[in-house]
Amino acid sequence: MTDDDKIGTLTDEALKRKERLAALKRKNEVSNEKLEPSKKLPTPKFRSYRPQDESLKEKILDDAKPGDVESEVAEQLKAATTKAVIEELDIHNLAPRKPDWDLKRDVDKKLEKLERRTQKAIAELIRDRLKMTQEDLASAVNVGTKTHDNGN
Repeated sequence: MTDDDKIGTLTDEALKRKERLAALKRKNEVSNEKLEPSKKLPTPKFRSYRPQDESLKEKILDDAKPGDVESEVAEQLKAATTKAVIEELDIHNLAPRKPDWDLKRDVDKKLEKLERRTQKAIAELIRDRLKMTQEDLASAVNVGTKTHDNGN
């Protein structure tokens, strides 16, 4: 298949598509005309937003003139070229002290829960050791702290 054949088939397909779209448009118009007046598609109404009351007309601004636009643009260009003096800002006060402060804030609640669970688990281990050896509470606590210190 050559390039000319491809172009020919593409133009044929484009023409067929245009015909289908035109037929669909005609069909929609005919079906819209057959509808009852209450079911017809609404047509847009273009309204003037100028007030009809005389007291309100006084408050309307005058229409802009082309000369006004050019002078406004020239003034804005002049203002853009002048360098404005910006007061020096202390950037260190704006930035957080540590970059991960928000992560720590979010994790604190979870860490509190884990800390409570850890304390409960330690107390349970101590109770289990007491039951097994039937020693007094003070000696069991001393043994637990020694093993904990040796583990770290």
